[in-house]
Amino acid sequence: MTSKPRIIVTRKLPAPVEERIAGLFDASFNPSDEVLGADEIIARAQGADGILVSPTDKLNAESIARLPKSVRIIATFSVGYDHIEVPAALKHGLTVSNTPEVLTNATADLAMLLLLGAARGAYWGERMVREKTWGAWSPTHPLGLDVTGKRLGILGMGRIGRAVAKRARGFDMAVHYHDQFRLSPDVEEGAVFHDTFHALLPHCDFLTIHCASTPETRGCVNAEAIALMPDGAVLVNSARGDIVDDDAVIKALTSGKLGAAGIDVFKGEPDIDPRYRDLDNAFLLPHLGSATLDTRIAMGMRAVDNLEAFFAGRPPRDKLNG
Repeated sequence: MTSKPRIIVTRKLPAPVEERIAGLFDASFNPSDEVLGADEIIARAQGADGILVSPTDKLNAESIARLPKSVRIIATFSVGYDHIEVPAALKHGLTVSNTPEVLTNATADLAMLLLLGAARGAYWGERMVREKTWGAWSPTHPLGLDVTGKRLGILGMGRIGRAVAKRARGFDMAVHYHDQFRLSPDVEEGAVFHDTFHALLPHCDFLTIHCASTPETRGCVNAEAIALMPDGAVLVNSARGDIVDDDAVIKALTSGKLGAAGIDVFKGEPDIDPRYRDLDNAFLLPHLGSATLDTRIAMGMRAVDNLEAFFAGRPPRDKLNG
């Protein structure tokens, strides 16, 4: 018998994180790292006090209602929590926590990689080298797009959006943004606020998405929105795939209305819209936003901090309120 809280860990985490979990809790791990369905999570959670989940674990209201009564906390290994129906969890008396702040820099770095890679043709350039189609130097082919001095629109000026703005200023980009609320002047650092998303779009030579996936934002980058952007603009998405309308984006990339796109997140990933794979002006990555060793360890430690605080009778630092 043990007095340690019993924890179910649904995915394989970095070794230092699992070592700490094993020392603090009576833990059940997933060494094969298989993605678990809701039924299996519920089965494994029998008798557990808490669950440490990841974005691949979809916990809707029905699944949450079926969790054993012993479960008191769901800690997610992510800053986003759209995979958990938080209001339903709170209704059932569960505490839910996430891991903000620790992945800000890694995700902002990745957004700049997407921006630069899309603008400068990283995909087709590397393919030319690998496929030995690189011919003699030409003054007119192939050509990418300038970044320095251009206008960058940011949808969502939270931690990650502000970190991207900081990096963009190093390229002398003029920063414009839309968020629910205007930032204070000292935090804005000269960025131009637009009170609606559509008001932002005409000022976007580049548009980078850093808002949460909510009923209001899902599908907001659609044909109507893209039509308001300058011809040849570049779209960057490292937030959530369902914020964009894939059909509208693909049509715009094909027609040239969008000059290029850098995309790290997709609706239904990894089963993405296959048409993206045929586009030379799409620079695609497999959801690498927080994928550095240091960041993933920090995320895990933050999740464990929340669990440790909860079972010690303290409010978790990153407790969600709905």
